Amino acid sequence: MTVLVSACLLGVSCRYDGRSKGHPLAGELLQKHTVIPVCPEQLGGLSTPRPPAERRAGGVFSREGADVTAAYDRGAREVLRLARLYGCTVAILKERSPACGSGKIYDGTFTKTLVDGYGAAAELLAKNGIRVLGESGLEDFLREEL
Repeated sequence: MTVLVSACLLGVSCRYDGRSKGHPLAGELLQKHTVIPVCPEQLGGLSTPRPPAERRAGGVFSREGADVTAAYDRGAREVLRLARLYGCTVAILKERSPACGSGKIYDGTFTKTLVDGYGAAAELLAKNGIRVLGESGLEDFLREEL
């Protein structure tokens, strides 16, 4: 199976702070599946590092107040294009991210408060029939019989 995966979970230093969040099961994922690494923020034209951003009021805003919604939307569309190009039906994305978060994201106040919601890319993928999982679902995904 070909799976989209947040590049930061694979050890790529592409997060807003210039770091990665390599997942301990990334190696097993790479052995079992064809993996397409993606970073919606970079694909949308944002630099690394970059100011932290959170979703609120239908947009994405940096901590300094800059509206970066267009970059997040552009990145989300590019991730969807890659999913279609490679025939991906599953995406494993970084939880709580304004681009990749699924189920819970930060509320836009930069106080680490979580609310129900999706990041821009996760939301677009899900709306287009792609199964979106956060990294906490990776172990269960690897144990599924496909």
